[in-house]
Amino acid sequence: MPKTKVEGELESGKKISIIDLVDALIEDAYNSRASDVHIDPEEKRLRVRLRIDGVLHDSFIFPEEIHSEIVTRIKVLSGLRTDEHQAAQDGRFRVNIKSFGPVDVRVSITPTYYGENAVLRILAQKEEKFTLETLGFNKEDQRKIEEAIKKPYGMILSTGPTGSGKTTLLYTLIKKLNTPKVSIITIEDPIEYAINGIDQIQVNPRTGLTFANGLRSILRQDPNVIMVGEIRDEEAAGIAVNAALTGHLLLSTLHTNDAATTLPRLLDMKIEPFLIASTVNVAIGQRLVRKICSNCKDKKEITEDEIKSLTGILPEKTLLLVKNKNFYQGTGCDKCDQSGYYGRASIYEVLEVDDDIRKAVIRKADASEIREIAIKNGMTTMIEDGFQKATDGIITIEEILRVIHE
Repeated sequence: MPKTKVEGELESGKKISIIDLVDALIEDAYNSRASDVHIDPEEKRLRVRLRIDGVLHDSFIFPEEIHSEIVTRIKVLSGLRTDEHQAAQDGRFRVNIKSFGPVDVRVSITPTYYGENAVLRILAQKEEKFTLETLGFNKEDQRKIEEAIKKPYGMILSTGPTGSGKTTLLYTLIKKLNTPKVSIITIEDPIEYAINGIDQIQVNPRTGLTFANGLRSILRQDPNVIMVGEIRDEEAAGIAVNAALTGHLLLSTLHTNDAATTLPRLLDMKIEPFLIASTVNVAIGQRLVRKICSNCKDKKEITEDEIKSLTGILPEKTLLLVKNKNFYQGTGCDKCDQSGYYGRASIYEVLEVDDDIRKAVIRKADASEIREIAIKNGMTTMIEDGFQKATDGIITIEEILRVIHE
């Protein structure tokens, strides 16, 4: 494989320019499709890892002597204090990638045992063309979401762990709603992508601009649609529910394992059951999984032992699907760096809050009961959505089980 720009810098006879090295590192990360760059100091070296398709890979080892210079350069670019070494700092900067153009980089620097580490999030605006279909929603789930966003008020909640594509989904919905007749205001931490025609507010705890305080201000700005980056606490949850109840369409995210857990989670945040039942339109559970590399995709035989190991994990109807369908895997090639995976896809479940779910919420039913009602009323679970995509040759069974049970 050809040498990367960073390797070229390190092997050049001339003294390494830290400015060029940091620029080359970000360019290599972008060209490798990395979402994050982890710069971690160790006892006698500086390790750099790239997160590609959701998985960290060791990429470069630098001499320990240039650690402080690299971190200082990143601080200068981000406008952070270069004389502060004992406190965490967050910032962002913009670089120009020759093959693409301007790319925003979000920075988090934290003191560790061997010195300050740095994590860089590459925020390339590649997701602009996403639609519900290209994100991977089936026809029925698309219908549920489109009906929910047509309503003049209520809440649409996207749930899942960090890095499961929640923000991308919210931006996709916001862009769908973005017309001259509609006032849309967002409050985010951080603002990941700038969208024309929308007022976007950045959370800033140092000035008292929290999600809760920002939400209060937004309500005085006469919006039709509000996007809240994340509902983190009881105060923000209370204001969000009140906004949804008083004629606003509100989109936000929650950290829960699946769609059904979202409703009891709001109960935990001291929201009255009848308010949850009145305001939540849909809850969307999601995960990101690695896609099979199209260049080395091959059929995979499912053995009887593998089918037996899935008993108890999968519903009976999905097990029947496994027995009678073809599955695929990537064998590894130069395009996917021998991993068998290239790019990522999403798996979803869309819980529509119908009359049966509302009654369950009002009597404070737990997540498992809400889930059972939703499945009985036609909800496709994440695991079933995943297996459908596996039979379509998009993802592997191993990836579905990895993300569902991680």
